[in-house]
Amino acid sequence: MSSAIRTENLTKSFRRVTALDRLGLDVPEGAIYALVGPNGAGKTTAIKILMNILRPSSGRAEVLGNDAQRMAGKAFTAIGYVSENQELPGWMRVGAFLEYLRPFYPAWDRDLEKELVKQFDLPLDRKLRELSRGMRMKAALAGSLAYHPRLIVLDEPFGGLDPLVRDELIEGMLERAPEATVFLSSHDLAEIESFASHVGYLDQGRLLFSEEMTELANRFREVELTLEAPATLPQRLPTTWMQAKASASAVQFIESRFDQERTGTEIRQVFGEPRNIAFAPMSLRSIFLAMARSGRRVEEGDRL
Repeated sequence: MSSAIRTENLTKSFRRVTALDRLGLDVPEGAIYALVGPNGAGKTTAIKILMNILRPSSGRAEVLGNDAQRMAGKAFTAIGYVSENQELPGWMRVGAFLEYLRPFYPAWDRDLEKELVKQFDLPLDRKLRELSRGMRMKAALAGSLAYHPRLIVLDEPFGGLDPLVRDELIEGMLERAPEATVFLSSHDLAEIESFASHVGYLDQGRLLFSEEMTELANRFREVELTLEAPATLPQRLPTTWMQAKASASAVQFIESRFDQERTGTEIRQVFGEPRNIAFAPMSLRSIFLAMARSGRRVEEGDRL
């Protein structure tokens, strides 16, 4: 499968601060890829390099087969880009704003524009500066979808929006998803879990993992053991166990490479035969919290 976005050893430093550290991304065409991580992780920096707003310190980035550093003009007619901090011409009315955009995109679809205006309930006769933040985001998204982009890039599109507006934005994006690749950064883990096909976790500029959402969900489990005797934790545990703790005759930990047969064998090697073993699936938010609390690093190409 070809890649819509690919980076190799992408690094960006601002004086003594390394915002991106040898980032290696591979976003398949047709994916809905969510890049997540805490504030300051480097998500916006990565997107600005992909959109040729910032230059990398080293490394390489390709977007739709083009060198990101050389993208200009025509290359952007295949990309829809919406940023949380995107500035719109506030003095323009919504209708005039869409009319202004049309000539820049040869594939602009007037019928689709009308559908998006209706779907997002955009007031064509109102100035952009008079709209709420949510409505401005809708206007920006409509202006980025009306020309059938091959790639939709969204930088923190849901931050600070009320649930109804957020749902409307997600619905509009997903309706276009079958004809495009979607790449977004977001803190809204619950929403991402409901629609993303792939996820990458960025922390302090380093990519800790990048994989399909279903694979990620399948390999993490909360494990609880009930033992016959009071539990103590040995100094050395399997490297895939995270946040192990013991209380009375119970042991709890997170398995980050779950395989019921292998995990069960390791449990018996460490604790003998438990009275009971319980495995529970984890939400995306719980997985990321576990990652953040553990402070682990996963080198490129290596999984927990």
